[in-house]
Amino acid sequence: MLNFERNASAMRRLLRLIIIAGSCAVPFALAQKTTVDWDHNVTDFSSFKTYAWSKPVRPTPNPLMDQRIVAAIDSQLAAKGLQKRESGGDLLVTYSAGVRRETSAVATGMGGWRMGGGMGRIDPIVENQGTLVVDLSSGQNKNLLWRGTAADTLSDSPDKNTKKIEKAVEKMFKNYPPKKK
Repeated sequence: MLNFERNASAMRRLLRLIIIAGSCAVPFALAQKTTVDWDHNVTDFSSFKTYAWSKPVRPTPNPLMDQRIVAAIDSQLAAKGLQKRESGGDLLVTYSAGVRRETSAVATGMGGWRMGGGMGRIDPIVENQGTLVVDLSSGQNKNLLWRGTAADTLSDSPDKNTKKIEKAVEKMFKNYPPKKK
């Protein structure tokens, strides 16, 4: 009987640790993350006035989402004063999109666990994590000049995902052109 009580106590401690770790990780998993990097040897990004599209490195499986990604990027580049050309732009624009399945867990039915009683279970949660990478390269030599990345949990709703794409691309281009420090 003593081993059972010791094992039950250890299981409760482990379950508490899982719950605490899980509750701390959830807010970070839900936040959209964007990063930007650029070639710091480029002295004046404002000298680029036009852009043309290059074929996507990895398009989405849904052509409608591809259209929405292109529209969001076009909108931001136009807002920055860049003009779109069919070919021969100062910049070449491309993107890559990917989806990765992530599994986490949530504990349910934990009533009374603080007092040593109650039964609970841990249920898996499977979410699709989407990543979007936008590259701006030199129209002359094709060297990468600027890269923006965004990652977020995808929704089952295309409208919600469209809003996430628009928000992510807006965040990427917030400080474009980058200022040399």
